[in-house]
Amino acid sequence: MKMERRITKTHNDTVLGSHWFPYFDRFKCGSVDLSSSEVLQAVGPYMMEERRERIRNTVQNRTYSLCLVVEGLTDFGNVSAVFRSADALGFQSVHVISCDSSKRYRQNRHVSMGAEKWLDIELWDSAKDCFQVLKSRGYRIATTHVGIDAVSIYDMDWSCPTAIVVGNENRGISDEALELSDLHCSIPMKGMVDSFNVSVAAGILMHHAVCDRTSSLGSHGDLTPEETRILLAEFSLRHSKSMISIAHDYAKRKAATPKPKL
Repeated sequence: MKMERRITKTHNDTVLGSHWFPYFDRFKCGSVDLSSSEVLQAVGPYMMEERRERIRNTVQNRTYSLCLVVEGLTDFGNVSAVFRSADALGFQSVHVISCDSSKRYRQNRHVSMGAEKWLDIELWDSAKDCFQVLKSRGYRIATTHVGIDAVSIYDMDWSCPTAIVVGNENRGISDEALELSDLHCSIPMKGMVDSFNVSVAAGILMHHAVCDRTSSLGSHGDLTPEETRILLAEFSLRHSKSMISIAHDYAKRKAATPKPKL
């Protein structure tokens, strides 16, 4: 029998507590549902302790309270750098807006240097569609823009759920995105040039947000114990295809085990 390539997650498009979280505690494995605890029990013995500890540390420093949105990037070196920075700084949710984002992104997935494996990446055809969903999840939309109405990133409250939007390398943020955003923000410049490279700007924005949240909240990562366990299970399955096969075998044994009579 051919094994399914991956376990399907059940998405949760609601705001839980102070932030949005995308998954229910249910991993579909064929016709059998596994909880995150069962997934971890199944794959734990087959993963090196060093790897388990690395995944635990990563998940404990993850957040969905902030997300990154990239609009209209054409240089895949920049896309790669942005993804790698997002992963390194604990951002779990990244959104890609392009008129043909699905085709362009999938044909050039190698540019992310592996960071995409650990990120939740959503693709959008327009800023309108993306922002509408993000606002329904409780995010305010902050577009990077140099203008008289722009707020310095140093004056923003980063404890508020925020979607940080960076734009095209040459044109910057589109007029549509600027109009639909909740606020414009900027990085104060001290030199003769008036802008950073987009990947550099994204890195500065995310790093400052992490530092500000750590200072004001005590930490950047803010997942609840249940959310942490679910994402631990998710990352354990992303670790390798063999982990998915192990989870499938566990699910088969679960299905074959007689249920106790009441």
